[in-house]
Amino acid sequence: QVQLVESGGGLVQAGGSLRLSCAASGNIFSINVMGWYRQAPGKQREAVALITSGGSINYGDSAKGRFTISRDTENTVYLQMGSLKPEDTAVYYCNAVSRRAISYWGQGTQVTVSS
Repeated sequence: QVQLVESGGGLVQAGGSLRLSCAASGNIFSINVMGWYRQAPGKQREAVALITSGGSINYGDSAKGRFTISRDTENTVYLQMGSLKPEDTAVYYCNAVSRRAISYWGQGTQVTVSS
């Protein structure tokens, strides 16, 4: 089992920055991929950024050039978000996928970007 706890969401003006953190606990050595997804009201959940245990990174189109994902040595993944736009408003979820392809989700953190 893996537990994920997000933090760092909030209200920010357009053009501003936020950093989200996701701390993993439990069987962290089973984790292969960690990442961030988001879901805006009335929309499907979409992938924002993913990072593998080997350090490979993929960004969703909405994040390219504005967001940066990183991972520390053990169990925390970060999403540095810059040049935020009102359309970035969503609940952001941390995700971890184990080597057995079991997916775990955090509870989500709200990001609201005002115009």
